[in-house]
Amino acid sequence: MLVRMELRHLRYFIAVAEKENVTRAAARLHVSQPPLSRQIRDLEDELGIPLFRHDAKAVRLTNAGRVFLNEARAVLQRVNLAVQIVKAVAVGTCGEIHVGYAPSMARGILPRALRFFHETNSGVRVRLHDMSTQEMLHGLSEGKLNVALLVQVPHKLMTGLTFEELHRCPVCVAVHPAHRLAQMRKVCLEQVARERLITYTAADYPEYRAWLAGLFAPLKLAPRIAEEYDSATSVIASAEAGRGVALVPQDLTWLAGRSLKVRPLIPAPPAIIFGIAYRKGANSPIVKNFIVATKRIDSIAPVQVS
Repeated sequence: MLVRMELRHLRYFIAVAEKENVTRAAARLHVSQPPLSRQIRDLEDELGIPLFRHDAKAVRLTNAGRVFLNEARAVLQRVNLAVQIVKAVAVGTCGEIHVGYAPSMARGILPRALRFFHETNSGVRVRLHDMSTQEMLHGLSEGKLNVALLVQVPHKLMTGLTFEELHRCPVCVAVHPAHRLAQMRKVCLEQVARERLITYTAADYPEYRAWLAGLFAPLKLAPRIAEEYDSATSVIASAEAGRGVALVPQDLTWLAGRSLKVRPLIPAPPAIIFGIAYRKGANSPIVKNFIVATKRIDSIAPVQVS
């Protein structure tokens, strides 16, 4: 009857092959000689070929035995490597993490977070994904992303997800230098309501539209949305071109050149909250380590408003 080959058969075979003596191999393996001899016979029976030639004082490998020795060593080395990798993954020092991010807002956090994360997780490969808010939410929900750096979204969009705040960013008005609002030190929201407003698309950035609606609700005025874009660079470029005004986080003004003026709002509206999101119950050590790395960033240098 054939016996299913197991790793112990390979270990026993390697020990006998290296010692060229069953008694010495048994001592090395801390087993008795008869069971060891039986395991070697079972292995040869399963393979259907002899692996050793026996003489009075030693056992010698056959030609097939020498080939099998190389293969058996390779198998055990691969198994040992697999065990090491699994243990490293279990403690978060090896593996892979997929990070979604909004490049315009993550500029002040992501580079430093990656540096802190690499200090203690150099064996982890970080996959970065430049995405809109909606794409990040889908990526998290579908398991394609492990974490995402994004602006806080309405609670109803966070089903199954957890959000932790990392940074608060003031809101400002971005206009062309020739625009009349550029001549003011501070701008009232009522003045913005009368201007052509450049915004993000609702489909890609639902949190911005929700924030915008809440901002104008006390005035009982609807913003005059003139243009919509699916990226921060496009919003800033349009405002810089004088096509309207944009209400944007102050941190985004680094995207613009000198042909853009930024003015604070009065009264100052609630700051935009930026943070990290991940699936509820995510207990992967790698994910936990990345979250810790983002929280090591105590503050972000403020952008100068000109």
